[in-house]
Amino acid sequence: MVKVKICGITSFEDADKACEYGADFLGFIFVKGTPRCIDPFEASDIIQKLKERFDHVGMVGLFKDEDIVKVREVVSSCNLDHVQLHGGELPGYCRELKAVTGVKIIKAFKVDGDILSHGSHRISDYADADYFVFDTYHPLVAGGTGVQFDWDALSGLNDDIRGRSFVAGGLAPDNVAEAVRTVKPYGVDVSSGVEESPGKKDDKLLKEFIENAKKV
Repeated sequence: MVKVKICGITSFEDADKACEYGADFLGFIFVKGTPRCIDPFEASDIIQKLKERFDHVGMVGLFKDEDIVKVREVVSSCNLDHVQLHGGELPGYCRELKAVTGVKIIKAFKVDGDILSHGSHRISDYADADYFVFDTYHPLVAGGTGVQFDWDALSGLNDDIRGRSFVAGGLAPDNVAEAVRTVKPYGVDVSSGVEESPGKKDDKLLKEFIENAKKV
C-alpha cells in the first residue's frame, strides 16, 4: 500500500487529524520566508505530543540549502526521523548530514518535462539518500506550488529508485489515485491540495486524500 506524506504542518490539530486518518509521514517546513514555515520550538511541541500517540508516523523536517550545523540542531530539538532537502544540496552534503544526524535523507528533484539534475549530479549520484521526492519545477518556489507535472517524466525510473520515491506537485483527492496507478511510487506527498489556506488543512480534503491514495 502506498505511503502518504502530509506536508506543511503548522498546527497540532491538523497533524493529529492526519495521523488519525492514516498518514505515514508528516512534513514540517523550516525554510524561512515560505508560507508554511514553522518555528522549531512549535514543531518540537507538536511532534512530542504526536509521538506519544502515533509512534509509527515518520516526522520529516524540510530544509533548503541550510547549514549542516543548523539542520543538526533542529533534528535534535524536534526529534525528527527524516530530513527532506529541497535545494541544490550535493551528494557530499547528504553524506555528511546523514553521518552527523543519523536520520534518513529524502532528496527532492524538480521535474520540468524531465527530471532536472543538480548541476552535473543526477539521481544515481545520491547514494546516501534513502528516498527521493519529485516535485514540479518553479523558478522561484521550492515546493507547494500546487501544480502537477507530467507523470510520464518518471517512466524511466528503475525499480529501486521508484520503490523509494514520493510523487508531489498538484496532487489532490481527485487525482491521487491516478497518480498511484500511473507512477506506482513508494509514496505520495501533498500540501496545498488538502488546504483551505496556506498552512491550514481542510479536514474533508485531508481524509479523502488519504483514503483515495490507499484504496488503490
